[in-house]
Amino acid sequence: MITRDAALALVKAQNPELHLVHHAVQTEAVMRALAPRFDADPELWGTTGLLHDLDYPMTKDTPERHGLVAAEMLAQELPAEALHAISAHNEECTGVAAQAPFDYALRAAETVTGLVSAAALVRPTRMEGMQPKSLRKKMKDKSFAANVSRERIQECERLGMDLSDFLALSIAAIADVAAETGIA
Repeated sequence: MITRDAALALVKAQNPELHLVHHAVQTEAVMRALAPRFDADPELWGTTGLLHDLDYPMTKDTPERHGLVAAEMLAQELPAEALHAISAHNEECTGVAAQAPFDYALRAAETVTGLVSAAALVRPTRMEGMQPKSLRKKMKDKSFAANVSRERIQECERLGMDLSDFLALSIAAIADVAAETGIA
């Protein structure tokens, strides 16, 4: 399996916009935090989170290919379950259905990063003191971070996780990489 350093170098080699690198690192952090709850390998889940949008610079104008191209690029680097999760994270466009906890975890994790980041950027204390209760309120306001799919975040419930627990885990994980991702 590809190392974390090699995975990050591969992400950066695609010349993505900086916010996409930040999103990848935040997704990695949430996936690493989720893995132990499902007796999964944090390294595999984290690396998959880091690489899930690897192809975005190439596929942003062909969303039906987004995830599929990344899986093809990573075929020799990740196991089949990770490649499926990457393909299924964009199931609405690829038609590859999420099936396993790994798939739903990636979909919820990569989506919650947008909500947490947006909330941090409008708070005077950024990530410090952020609470699940305030994020739940933000989720009800459809105009706040309007492009963030509330339904995808709630897929955490398919994992048997309460939304508040998932938000708390996500806040803590993203807080650990906040300085690195521009939201400290």
